[in-house]
Amino acid sequence: MKSIFKAVALITFFTVITRLLGFFFRVYLSREIGAEALGIFQVALVIFMVLVTLVSSGLPLVISKISSRLHIKGEVKKERAMITTALILSTLVATVACLIIFIFNRLLNAVFTDERCIVLLIILLPAVIFSAIYSTFRGWFWGHSNYFGLCISELFEQIVRIIICVIMLGGAITLMDGAITAAASLSIACLCSAGFVTVLYFVYGGRLAKPKGFSKELMKSSAPITSVRMASSLIQPLIAIIIPLRLVSAGMSASEAISLYGIAIGMTLPFLFIPSALIGSLGVALVPDLSAAVTQQDTNHVKNRISSSIILTMFISCFFVPLYMGAGNNIGLFFYNNAISGQLLVYSAWIMIPIGITNITSAILNALGCEVKSMKNYLIGSVLMLIAMWFLPQFIGINAIVIAMGICLSVSAFLNIRMINKVSSSKINIKKQLVSMLLCSIPVASLTNFITSILNHFLPLFFNLAISCSLGAVFFLTLCQVFNIIDIKVWVLGFAQKFKKKKHIKV
Repeated sequence: MKSIFKAVALITFFTVITRLLGFFFRVYLSREIGAEALGIFQVALVIFMVLVTLVSSGLPLVISKISSRLHIKGEVKKERAMITTALILSTLVATVACLIIFIFNRLLNAVFTDERCIVLLIILLPAVIFSAIYSTFRGWFWGHSNYFGLCISELFEQIVRIIICVIMLGGAITLMDGAITAAASLSIACLCSAGFVTVLYFVYGGRLAKPKGFSKELMKSSAPITSVRMASSLIQPLIAIIIPLRLVSAGMSASEAISLYGIAIGMTLPFLFIPSALIGSLGVALVPDLSAAVTQQDTNHVKNRISSSIILTMFISCFFVPLYMGAGNNIGLFFYNNAISGQLLVYSAWIMIPIGITNITSAILNALGCEVKSMKNYLIGSVLMLIAMWFLPQFIGINAIVIAMGICLSVSAFLNIRMINKVSSSKINIKKQLVSMLLCSIPVASLTNFITSILNHFLPLFFNLAISCSLGAVFFLTLCQVFNIIDIKVWVLGFAQKFKKKKHIKV
């Protein structure tokens, strides 16, 4: 168990650094290339991500399991043969997929509101092949529990992409030049990461061998996983097609529609997923813990862990909601110099709650062996989301994406909780805590907004946000403590005791 927590700590450390770099890079990119170019790039990117899902979702997981099994048995030659077979298969699938997109790219022009998206997609196609190579070796590192090699390669890719993009953007002149630079930098970064992880594979003792005997097992085992994840990833391209299309139908120009899409997806959503970094780490730690408890039939531990994890997730999400609602306008101006992104952040802050609950309940269902049921719940919510996105833009414009996502995630969260109650044979009741946190959020949002409005006349945006958000955060924590929603003192004392114990052991 100790090694598991060390692995989680290592993954969390690198994940936070990588995501922070990615977040600030997106801020830089949006300011440099503008909302319209960002929108064009985002549309091409969601199609690219579907192709990457095809080659990097199911196969690495299967590789990790087979590799771990063969490694434990000491069957080195078979393991090398399996890796070589997987490398050939993944590269072949990626190449065929890219050729299909390249040959039939004109068909995609019929559904995109802006044909420039196809140019960027074609530039991104080589990255799909590089991702196939990267994912194969990633599965090997995963199977060997070499989390350092796994994480350092992801960080390397992020750093390379940032450096290349910053250098290339120096020569960008037109709007399209900036979008092309963003796409080209991603392809080059994927090439570098594929090369880097290949070198790491050989440095850590990996080798290639004659491919034989594993193609059937690899395809049969990875196909169901890939199919389920592909179904999920296809939702994003549909959003990228529907939203600009319906905004145009509502009376906007194609340029205005793609710009608003870029603002919503590229500028606003990254802030909404900040709590997910913390919740994701909780989910990673929760899966092995719950799995072990289920195996040992420790029902009390399962019930307590599920309840406390969901409540903690709600607390993390609700902590950010009033801050975004009160200071969202200034956040959009400070980071992107864009008022619309700030307004969207204010309107959409509430969906962080169903985002967090959906994420943690999905992790719980995975630990309980209900991955497919969790995916079905998400797909049910997604169908409602797409229906809302089709009809709402005519009435509320780009805000339709917020309402539609909220409907999807709320339905998914509700169905997940109901499924958890059924599978774990326990009643998970979170209504009281959720309502209490929401009630605390109202005065905190008002206070944050009031302070922000006053300081707008005296201080620059940075100091304005630092003061207003800090005071809002302290007020929220105080209210939660006063009304016994979350016992913060217990957390602080518990952490202090663990720290002292660890320090004492070292001494």
